[in-house]
Amino acid sequence: MRRFTLPAVGLLGLAALALTGCQSPSAEAEAAPADPDAPLTIATIPVGEDPTAENPIEVFAELLEEATGRDVEITDVPDYLSVVEAIRADHVDIGIMSGFPSALAVNTGEVDALVAFQGDGKPVSTCVVLNDSPIQEVEDLEGKTVAFADQASSSGYFMPVYMLHEAGLEQGTDYEAIFAGGHEGSFAALEQGQVDAACTAVMLTELGAPMFPFADGEWRAVGESPAMDIQGAVLGRQSLDDETRTLIQDGIAEVFSPENAERLGAYGAFAASEQTVDPTSESFASFAEIAAVAGVELKDLK
Repeated sequence: MRRFTLPAVGLLGLAALALTGCQSPSAEAEAAPADPDAPLTIATIPVGEDPTAENPIEVFAELLEEATGRDVEITDVPDYLSVVEAIRADHVDIGIMSGFPSALAVNTGEVDALVAFQGDGKPVSTCVVLNDSPIQEVEDLEGKTVAFADQASSSGYFMPVYMLHEAGLEQGTDYEAIFAGGHEGSFAALEQGQVDAACTAVMLTELGAPMFPFADGEWRAVGESPAMDIQGAVLGRQSLDDETRTLIQDGIAEVFSPENAERLGAYGAFAASEQTVDPTSESFASFAEIAAVAGVELKDLK
């Protein structure tokens, strides 16, 4: 497989699209005939930076190569919105996203959900504090500074913001929010004393090092968010031809199987999930209320 970095220039169009409702020319383009020798291309944000451990996205790409018989190229982009824009602009074939950015993307009408990973009914997020912190419960975060991973992150923003809302705490009024550029950045800010709490995925706290840097006895979880109906999705460009689309969907089913869960690391939870092929936009409707709490109206992103 090959790996690239897509320049940030031109990758912020999704935000503009959300505000203006413009339609991409690619959304109306007819799918080109399949090239059986063309590589499959994936846009991704960095996942895992430990040089001693397998990188989840590279494992995903390797397994997808084996499942499809096609070369796979990985394109690194800076954030979730850039993944969606890379797909929308036909720079790449697919991206794998958590529930909320998937919902936002699908609601633009310019990106397709190829496969959805159903939720498992378990809490998605928690807020983490150091063990010697005076904070004991979610309500104690009033007046505090809280680190979030990314403004488009399901487990690192949307779900914990909703959890805080349910506890009577509103962002910007009852607590100060900072965005650390990823879960690892949130953990670093907490470790360095820059924030009082870091909100993250429950799954990451269970994975331990290197995904979660705190040892037992060094941290505590404060509160749990609700579950999500859809915990993630594989998004695809609308100009995919039918043959490639089916090849990718069949490959995803093979890659995200229980026997690959451990190797897939941060993506491992998807391997235990029920998969829905070609989910409808209505499948993501349950995200609307929680998105509104975070200041995003899904209906405005069509």
